[in-house]
Amino acid sequence: MEYFWYIVAALGAGIGTGLAGLSAATVMVPILIVLCPSFSGETGAYQATAIALASDILGSAATAWTYARHKNMDLKRGWLMLVCILIMCTAGSYVAFIVGNVVLGSFTLFLTFFIGIRFLVKPDTSRKVQAGKGEKLDWKGVVISLFFGLTIGFGTGFVGTGGGMMMLIVFTAFLGMELKTAVGTSTFIMTFTALIASVSHILIHPAIVLEKWDVMLVCIAVATTASLLSARFANRVKSRTVGLVTGAVLTVLGAAMLILNFWVQLSQISLFVDTLYCCGALAAYLIPSLLILLPIRLLTRLPSFIFRKLLHVVAFTCVSLMILAARSWQAAALASVFIAAVIYPLLTAAEHEAWYPRLLVEKKPGEIKKSMLMLFLMFAALIAVCWGVFGKPYLAATAILMWGTGDAAAALVGVPFGKHKVRSKLTDGKKSWEGSAAMFIVSLTAGAGMLTLAQGLALPRALPMSFAAALLGTATELFSPSENDTVTVPTAVAAALLLLIHL
Repeated sequence: MEYFWYIVAALGAGIGTGLAGLSAATVMVPILIVLCPSFSGETGAYQATAIALASDILGSAATAWTYARHKNMDLKRGWLMLVCILIMCTAGSYVAFIVGNVVLGSFTLFLTFFIGIRFLVKPDTSRKVQAGKGEKLDWKGVVISLFFGLTIGFGTGFVGTGGGMMMLIVFTAFLGMELKTAVGTSTFIMTFTALIASVSHILIHPAIVLEKWDVMLVCIAVATTASLLSARFANRVKSRTVGLVTGAVLTVLGAAMLILNFWVQLSQISLFVDTLYCCGALAAYLIPSLLILLPIRLLTRLPSFIFRKLLHVVAFTCVSLMILAARSWQAAALASVFIAAVIYPLLTAAEHEAWYPRLLVEKKPGEIKKSMLMLFLMFAALIAVCWGVFGKPYLAATAILMWGTGDAAAALVGVPFGKHKVRSKLTDGKKSWEGSAAMFIVSLTAGAGMLTLAQGLALPRALPMSFAAALLGTATELFSPSENDTVTVPTAVAAALLLLIHL
């Protein structure tokens, strides 16, 4: 099992290096010392740092070579940092061994997380006044390079992490480099710092090679491959896309590493553990589903409305299953709120990309992100009411599944086959009898199935409950404006189920 975590750690490290010049130790060290028992003990953190530094050598070199090929490197503005960092890196490595195990990367993990948030909020790193490539350092640049070069060099050798992220900040925020140029320059420097620090660690503690040579080989191979592939991606897309992807990667990596780093303390908070479990259950269903649906959308001529409704079915189904697996209603509700908080900024940043309208067709600008926000917030509200107030978790899952599958069926049948429109002053004239019939039948089936299979209700009891809830939900959807049915339909379905279960 440890080899699985070796590969996961190396993949994360390589992607972070290729996209943002992130030090491999930032990702690898917490995973190795927390999830791999062989890295416990007095020298476990030191050995993990040495392996991460060794993985950084080829990974940073491959990344720097790729960025240099695309002319995204500026050593004339980075040479002074290079000299200072190389001088102090060895000293920091020696002091680290004398001190022994240290709290590795806590500051850097927070920095990684917040830098990721920054790139998500503002993925475009271009500045009004930007230094030209090859422009000489002025006296301010020399002072900045000396100060940060000496501190980053010692910190890299001592902690084994943080150098890449700190250089990214210095090059972009203080020396005026563009993001790609900053990453190319920092990874070039990291190649040499990683080499020096790695050799220093191994010479000081040779048991690293003798005891962990197999781990080192696996991590080096995986991290180098991942660095090369992610660097090629970064240099073939626009800077804004790089910033957006970098933000997502750094935010996820930073959050994951913070959790691992402080797991002993966090594991004592039952609500946190339960919420994390719910998020994991959602991810275990969402990610494979998206990996199947996205290629279908991009490689086929699947109509937009079908793809849209398939996404809805995935969302509704995964939340229903998550509720059944959750340990408390607070955890399930918080997980839904968390997903809403993650999706909204991601879609806000992505809607400016050229591929966004091709992938997701909006009814009006901003409609998709608002719809997804309301969707998951409504999930949280249903969980809080049905489970938190009335103590009926299976009714929350049933209401969500009936609502989602019925809504999808109404569109999938009504759009291509809806020949008979519902003519009434109370409707918008776009909905059809065929679509409404499909919604009723599918909602009825989903409700009866959930109540009998998940809750164990007898079919003679589950069927009339599902019938009444499906009928009310279908009528509500028929007479509700499209922009309001995200609230009205689930409310009607849940209210019918709660009333009937008490009768």
